[in-house]
Amino acid sequence: MYADYKNQGADEVLRKWDEAGITQLIYDLYEIYHVERLENAFVDIDEILAEREAGSSNL
Repeated sequence: MYADYKNQGADEVLRKWDEAGITQLIYDLYEIYHVERLENAFVDIDEILAEREAGSSNL
């Protein structure tokens, strides 16, 4: 669903997550994400990815 939200293929999304080193973090946050609105989870993922791509590692 996130790939659809980003209008990208799942392989592209996973590649970006892997390159940013956040794939495991997103999986670890599943317990939180599966009980909230998908849009909220998607915004969180976008923010995490943007921070990593900018070189920040607040997580």
